[in-house]
Amino acid sequence: MSIKHFGGAVLLVAILASCGKDRVKVTTNGLKYSFQQENASARKPKVGDVLTYHVTVRNSKDSLLGSSHQQGQPAKQILQVPAFKGAIEEGLALMHKGDSATFYISADSLIGRSGQPYPKFIAKGSDLTYGVRLVDVMNEGEYQKAEAKSREGQKSTDDKIITDYLAKNGLTAKAQKSASGVYVIVTKASAGAMPQKGETVEVQYTGKTLDGKVFDSSKTNPQSGGKPVSFPVGVGMVIPGWEEGVMKMHKGEAATLVIPSTLAYGAQGNQGIKPNAVLLFDIELVNITKTPAQQPGGMPGQPQPQPGR
Repeated sequence: MSIKHFGGAVLLVAILASCGKDRVKVTTNGLKYSFQQENASARKPKVGDVLTYHVTVRNSKDSLLGSSHQQGQPAKQILQVPAFKGAIEEGLALMHKGDSATFYISADSLIGRSGQPYPKFIAKGSDLTYGVRLVDVMNEGEYQKAEAKSREGQKSTDDKIITDYLAKNGLTAKAQKSASGVYVIVTKASAGAMPQKGETVEVQYTGKTLDGKVFDSSKTNPQSGGKPVSFPVGVGMVIPGWEEGVMKMHKGEAATLVIPSTLAYGAQGNQGIKPNAVLLFDIELVNITKTPAQQPGGMPGQPQPQPGR
């Protein structure tokens, strides 16, 4: 075989291999899929593993319904047994770390089985297209260790951001730092009582990012109607930074809490709040009351929706 013919043969093999990668296949459960990149020697997930992956979802008209890339971070989930034949979990279980694939999920199986009405942008009988790139695969122990390491690194990053902010705004001397890293700046002192774990507090609050942009306030939030919000403190009803900061305040006191991201919304962010965002909360502790004992059917006066939930 001449060099020229050999080169042509290599090109033909490469083309055929490329076509094979994108060819749509169907599992015995009816899941349609194709691989754009496959690393057969890499780690393959099993039920119970934590998967980190980027995903885009499109409808049958190729309109984008969601994208982890737009959210600025990959999705994470524990791989579970598929809830129905042809579910995305079946597709994820076919992948290896580093793979890229496309899965076509039946809208009828995904939505129709739930009994919920179809959204206008999803047609009955159509497929939803999931483009997935599997970034990482870890078992629960590996994931917990990785998260702990990431949090420790983020704590240092957050504290540097906070101390720089305090210095820039002349607040360093006024700020008191808690053991876990919340900074409390008293703006109106009071000698009133301090809340104890389990007691119900009423607070007015305004939440801001470090650049001063307001993202929520009890004074303007329709859910609170401008009134103070209430919640039992110290029992996990709000973000940890709120719990710690409010429990260091006195009744009638006003303070600004500077909360590191690890005690706020962390790497996930929340409703427009960016991942790993340090936050400011201007809080006034209006009242403290004993929390009534929980009765069958729920606790009287359950807290209104909070920025910490």
